[in-house]
Amino acid sequence: MYKAIPIISHWINGRAVEVPLDKTGPVYNPATGEEIARVPRGGETEVEAAVVAASKAYPAWRDTPLIARSAIFFAFRELCWKNREEMAKLITRDHGKTYPDALGEVVRGLETVEYACGLPVHMAGMNTPNVSTSIDVRTLRQPLGVTAGITPFNFPVMVPMWIYPIALMTGNTFIWKPSSHTPGATQMQAELWKQAGLPDGVFNIVYGGREAVNAILDSPGIQAVQFVGSTAVGKMVHERGTKAGKRVGCYMGAKNAMVVLPDADMELAADSAVAAGYGSAGERCMAQSLVIAVGDVGDRLLPLMKERIAKLKIGPGIEPGMDMGPIYSAEHRETIIKWIDKGVEEGAKLVADGRPFKHPTSPKGFFLGVTLFDNVTPKMSIYTEEIFGPVLGMVRVKTFDDALALINEHQYGNGTAIFTTDGGAARRFELEVDVPMIGINVPIPVPAGYLSFGGTRSSAFADVQMRGEDSIRFFTKQKEVTVRWPKPGKQGPLSLVFPGNK
Repeated sequence: MYKAIPIISHWINGRAVEVPLDKTGPVYNPATGEEIARVPRGGETEVEAAVVAASKAYPAWRDTPLIARSAIFFAFRELCWKNREEMAKLITRDHGKTYPDALGEVVRGLETVEYACGLPVHMAGMNTPNVSTSIDVRTLRQPLGVTAGITPFNFPVMVPMWIYPIALMTGNTFIWKPSSHTPGATQMQAELWKQAGLPDGVFNIVYGGREAVNAILDSPGIQAVQFVGSTAVGKMVHERGTKAGKRVGCYMGAKNAMVVLPDADMELAADSAVAAGYGSAGERCMAQSLVIAVGDVGDRLLPLMKERIAKLKIGPGIEPGMDMGPIYSAEHRETIIKWIDKGVEEGAKLVADGRPFKHPTSPKGFFLGVTLFDNVTPKMSIYTEEIFGPVLGMVRVKTFDDALALINEHQYGNGTAIFTTDGGAARRFELEVDVPMIGINVPIPVPAGYLSFGGTRSSAFADVQMRGEDSIRFFTKQKEVTVRWPKPGKQGPLSLVFPGNK
């Protein structure tokens, strides 16, 4: 069984790389407020060491047979499954989300690992004989080289597992710059890859902040980068990375809204709004942070939501029966409080106020209660901006068209949902809404691991979405090979005419 220790290191060329204490920062348990570990603050030196290791490992990994790669992936998947509970505990310790929520994260991440296990069939190219006289054409998919991923604190297992399995299985080597807030499960993944038999240098981890990110974006040895995080940082990553000639995919902020029509099952809608708004303390890019109530829905739905809010149990995520854990950091807790203050100043009706909440036995923990606003309007900043906390706003509109227009006009377009018993309305919604991930009576429409994940407008700066077939395209380059094997003595006369298909 894996034993967590509070000593965190970079992982380069198949081994832990420790740094002096003065080059580390603190890791806190958000449920207690206590410092539990130190994590490195890497930069250009560490990134370049990882690039060197990944570059040296690349030729052999690229040439490793697909089935041999797949065997390592199967082994990694089994190790993750056997250690899933320990991995979930590390997520809860570092992030604060409840243990069942963390366990669900691990399982959803493994969906993409499982998809990657079967990737050899997706690496097949096309072969077209006789495109012209005695000429055949075939296509090849080949890896890019050294690739990188930059991932956030809120999903230290699931989000990176949406990126590195496809990068690795298609034959690339990989450098991961994770969040420094949640290093426990990160370190565990590196160690499990080692146990699974992944060659040294194929998978590397460099912790750090802006300096490490900039080093990744500027390094000529890195060919492609996928980023998941805030829109402000993602814009910089995309601009700087593409300027350096890299492939860059950035998947960023959100302000998701669920539409509730008058014919909807109100009990289901209330359950869904509270679960999607406050699960993981709202620290999900797929959280539904706005409820758009059509017609008289607000008057019927609000009392049901208040009933559910009153029963929520908030406490340390590792304790059984908790519905919501703490905020991941003290700084972010203060930021959320300022957003609630702003909502009050802007004139939204405060139905439930999470600011006064104090946990009785963990007073130093980064806890915050749940907040619900009514009468939120598109002119308010709590409507336009991502808060990334347990703050839910209800917007009241007259018609379905009004609701659809609000979603399509918002600066973000990540995930959305509609609650209705009208199939025609649902069909129109899925065809006309400009958001790629849609739930119909499903509040958090995160697709299965073999399908794509992405956004529109300020939720994604990318040519393709992440995961699934889109990630295969992102992490590979395609070649077209035109072949002729002429028969001896049958060569025709010299011609300078552009070749046709005869």
